[in-house]
Order: sequence, then C-alpha cells, then structure tokens
Amino acid sequence: MLAAYFDCPGGPENLYVKEVMKPHPGEGEVLVKVSASALNRADLLQRRGKYPAPTGASDILGLEAAGIVAGLGPGCRSRWKIGDAVMALLSGGGQAEYVTVPEGYLMPVPNDMTFIQAAAIPEAWLTAFQLLHFVGNIQKGERVLIHAGASGVGLAAIQLVRLAKAIPIVTAGTQDKLKAAANAGAAAGFNYKNEDFSEKVLAFTQGSGVDVILDCVGGSYWEKNLNCLSTDGRWIIYGLLSGGQVHGDLLARLLSKRASIHTSLLRTRDKEYKEQLVKAFTEDVLPYFSGGTSPHLQPVVDSVYSLHEIAEAHRSMEENKNIGKIVIKMP
Repeated sequence: MLAAYFDCPGGPENLYVKEVMKPHPGEGEVLVKVSASALNRADLLQRRGKYPAPTGASDILGLEAAGIVAGLGPGCRSRWKIGDAVMALLSGGGQAEYVTVPEGYLMPVPNDMTFIQAAAIPEAWLTAFQLLHFVGNIQKGERVLIHAGASGVGLAAIQLVRLAKAIPIVTAGTQDKLKAAANAGAAAGFNYKNEDFSEKVLAFTQGSGVDVILDCVGGSYWEKNLNCLSTDGRWIIYGLLSGGQVHGDLLARLLSKRASIHTSLLRTRDKEYKEQLVKAFTEDVLPYFSGGTSPHLQPVVDSVYSLHEIAEAHRSMEENKNIGKIVIKMP
C-alpha cells in the first residue's frame, strides 16, 4: 500500500509517498480502507522529530481517518461488518491506504456525510469534547475562552460549547478567522495580534472573566489568561505553540484566584480511556451531525490535498492560514 513517509526528521520537503506493507488486523482490531485522513499539528511535530509515535503505534503519520471496513481481526465483537462506512481515532497510520484500528476507536460516518467531511471529525472533535467534558467539566451557562478559534479543534469546541448551553469566546489572528468562528457560533471574538484579548474578554463578561480556557498556545499567554480567568476558573493546556517557558509569578496569581491548571494530551491516553471517550462522543454528540437535528453540528474543511501532495499540505498548515481542517485524500 502507499503511505506518507519521511526517512529523517526535518521540513516538509522530507515527506514522500512510499510503498509499505499493508497491515493485518490483530486481536480486536479492524482493517479500514482509508478514503481520507486529516492533518494535525501533531503530524508536523512528528515530522520534525519532536513528537514520536507512542510505543506500539504505527510510525506513519495520521491521527484520524475515514473509510470502509475491509477486514476483521480475531476476537472482534461483531459490531462492525465488511463494507461499513466508519471514521476512526488513531495513534498513527492514517495517511496510508489501509490502517488497523482497535474496534472501540471506530465511529459510524453520519448520514449524508462524505468521507472528506468525516475525516475532519475524529481527532479535532474528540479532543475538544475531551477537554470540555472529561477534563473541564463544563457546565450550562459557563463562559469558555477558546484560543486558535478557527483551528479544527477551535471550531469544534465552539459548537460543543453551544451544545452544552455555555458561551464560547475566541481569539484568532485574522478577521477571516474571527468571522469563521462567529459563523460557527462564537459569542465574541478578539484578534490577539492587534488587541489585548484579556481586556476585551473582561469587558465582554462585565469584569467577571471566563470559567474555562482552552489553551493550545502556552507560555506567552499565561499572564493574559490569568487576567481574564474567573475565580475558581479552569485553565486547560493542550498545546504549546509559543513554548512552555513562563517568566513571572504564575503560582501566586493562580492561587489568588483559586484557579486550577489542567493539562491534556489525547494521543498518549490508554486504550480504555480512548474507548470510553469514543463511546461517550458517539452517544452524546454524533447524532447532531445528521441532517435535521437542532443544533446541527458541522465539521469545517479548509482544503483537500491528495496523498502525493502531502508536503504541500504540511506547508499550508505551517503557514497557519487554514480555517478548519486540512484533509488528505487517498488515491
């Protein structure tokens, strides 16, 4: 089969399409013929040598995929059958023509949805769902500040905050991204490049601040995050785009607000946790992707590249211009 590959860490130019052995499903695993995968920041980090695949996971890039069930390993519990349209959360291997997946990581593709759209759901939406519910314990009426509001996770989080009857507020770096966030349901959005988002958030919330912050930026935002975090607020860090170093009296500021910091990575979670997450998402959220539901949830696809254009897809994400997900279509 064909797969996205690189021989040594480095820039997008190191990526190429390679013929590799097709995997065989093991105990409790399903073989999926991949129609589409999607790109995530983790793929860029792995390609640079900064985020290796977990032990036992495929070293092929790709943390999500959508396609057709093509085979069942021993011990599968008959939930899936050959030909089923599925989408999958992966620890790796999605940017290839076939991938093996533990059966508990699979979800049915919603009615009337293409594989391109479905490939944009698993990693981003499960990350956002996990951050809000499993980590953040979001409550009705709470205010949630979402950094990178026009990213795949950001646009998913906006819609999930609305589904939880809470209030999403975002930051983004362009007016086009703020507009996309507003279209997804953001109650307010602020351009971090030309305004102090903490001042704007405090003004919008009439001085009370936000209850939850979803932060993929890290170090450079710590002071502004604490400025606009409410008393007893939860600051959830799931990425470090600006690095992990903090200079200043973080702990005293945190203590004065009785606030808490939570950190979360999805890729390295254990199998049982991921299966519980997929089950909860399938039951509580997936029905809202089907037509005629209210509210209606919608993955946002920025662009589609072929597998042979994998380097161009990586360059596009590195330029930080995408609004929503960059999808990779298999041959």
